[in-house]
Amino acid sequence: MVKQVVVRLASTPRVIKQIFLIALDFTTLPILLWLCYVIRLFDLGAEVVPHLAFGAFWVTLLSIVSLFISGCYRHIVRSFNESLIFKLAIATAICMIGMYVMAFSTSAFIPTSIPVMFGFMMFAWVWFSRGVIRFVVSSYLKADTPKKRIAIYGAGAAGQQIAAALYRSNEHLPVFFIDDKQSLTGQMVGGLKVLQSKYALQLIEKKSLVDEILIALPSVGRLRKREIIQFLEPAHVKITEIPGLTRLVDGTIRISDIQEVDIVDLLGRDPIPPVQELLLKNIQDKVVLVTGAGGSIGSELCRQIVKNKPKKIIIFEITEFALYSIDKELRLTSNMTIIPILGTVLDQGKLERIIEQYQVQTVYHAAAYKHVPLVECNPIAGLKNNAIGTAFSLNAAVKNGVETFVLISTDKAVRPTNVMGASKRMAELYCQALAAEQNTTQISIVRFGNVLGSSGSVVPLFKQQIAKGGPITVTHPEVTRYFMTIPEASQLVIQAGALGLGGDVFLLDMGKSVRIQDLARQMISLSGLRVREAGSVDGDIEIHYSGLRPGEKLYEELLIDQENTETTVHSRILRSYEKQYPLDELLPIFERINQLNATNQDIDWALTQLEYYVDGYHRGKEVCVN
Repeated sequence: MVKQVVVRLASTPRVIKQIFLIALDFTTLPILLWLCYVIRLFDLGAEVVPHLAFGAFWVTLLSIVSLFISGCYRHIVRSFNESLIFKLAIATAICMIGMYVMAFSTSAFIPTSIPVMFGFMMFAWVWFSRGVIRFVVSSYLKADTPKKRIAIYGAGAAGQQIAAALYRSNEHLPVFFIDDKQSLTGQMVGGLKVLQSKYALQLIEKKSLVDEILIALPSVGRLRKREIIQFLEPAHVKITEIPGLTRLVDGTIRISDIQEVDIVDLLGRDPIPPVQELLLKNIQDKVVLVTGAGGSIGSELCRQIVKNKPKKIIIFEITEFALYSIDKELRLTSNMTIIPILGTVLDQGKLERIIEQYQVQTVYHAAAYKHVPLVECNPIAGLKNNAIGTAFSLNAAVKNGVETFVLISTDKAVRPTNVMGASKRMAELYCQALAAEQNTTQISIVRFGNVLGSSGSVVPLFKQQIAKGGPITVTHPEVTRYFMTIPEASQLVIQAGALGLGGDVFLLDMGKSVRIQDLARQMISLSGLRVREAGSVDGDIEIHYSGLRPGEKLYEELLIDQENTETTVHSRILRSYEKQYPLDELLPIFERINQLNATNQDIDWALTQLEYYVDGYHRGKEVCVN
């Protein structure tokens, strides 16, 4: 019965709630005023505001008006916080001043101590009554709602803000802070006890006190965040975080800001500031063309390019939806001229028309087939798109006097074990050969490894598999890969292209390689789940090893020859000098490849050429005819 009344009152219109509070105060404040006179005169029969007709009424009305003017009645009771206390203090001051004015301007008997006593009681009453109402309403409304118990790592300003927000939530309950500051250990902050990290972790492991650990350290760097997460992993509870300071634009933290820890953020490195001159050199006030603009790298290149204020950007893409998506995004974030063109890089005539019509000065060639197993099963299609598509794009650029051409290559082009990598190496060879034959266009090649979050990355795949309850599929227990965030890779590509002298092969510093099995285990742990080891019934998610896919390596390489490299002005970009072939030798090969069909004879010839021209390549048994 009581619960029904509370729920009904809580769901009434705002005006009704305000009238209820005013009526409650109008009933209680005269009693508090009488109590002030009783205490002042030590007389239970003391007259309230003597010598003034309806004196108690006028003082009460003054109190209600002061509360209304200060905005106390517009404050939502269930969001009881410091703002209400400040408004209440203003209302109390107004009321006290009004009572002193009344004492001196009328015949009312109001001793000088009465306004102070009444102000104190008024403040205490409003604060206490709203707190009780909030507690009663919250208790009944949340009685049947299961709450997620959350430990907050970080008792600073951000931690206190999110704790206050969690207190007001129906679904969450903060239980304690975790902080390594010795001065805070054992203290109460915002009503929560602060525990030292090691003790808190032992408590969580033994007693399962929390369902989630929230990292409230928005200014912490990647390295420190990685250390904290590795420390918390043995607790086997879900780990979340609030975003960095740059994303908390208005300075306030809300429950909606809580997000899952991004494995991409953990694997990525702390970025180093780009060399601004290199970013601007081939972009600012220039006409820029990006092929494959809808892909993972191509779309991020577009985002980085528009930040550096080109005269116009031409986005060239074969997939209609991908082109639509990046075109729409760029138009929402910039007001420059954006020209979307639907087409294939195998149409050299169209590329020539576009470059000539718009007087393109810089080309970033990101169009490519990059999924190793798919290209292994479609070798001719992959070879044409990656090698011939690059040749046609470069031919069009050189013919029309483009200033700079940058090929986006891959670490899989180094001693490749698959057609995809070999086709990219053939594209590199063509760029090197044509660079040696002319001085009009500065041609550069930028080679790097996997990017996190791309369409071919394991990260989104693992997320899907974890969401379905597993298993996670890993090709081999020891397979490792280099990883880099897409924004960092794109910025480095632009800067590397600006360093080119002609035919350069640039290598991006990918940092340390990561074992894919370890990546899978960490993602499972971040989800608050356990790995179910082989032969065990304990745990939540299994890891299945499916075997290396067709053409896949255990380890990727960035260099063909470790000795023929040199540093550049950028600490994360190296220049490599590698084997080349003359253009006259390559042209007949490329012309023949362009005419191939997917017959056994054509595939055999194509793979033979790859084995001859691409160091380290040997055809795999899984190459098929499609």
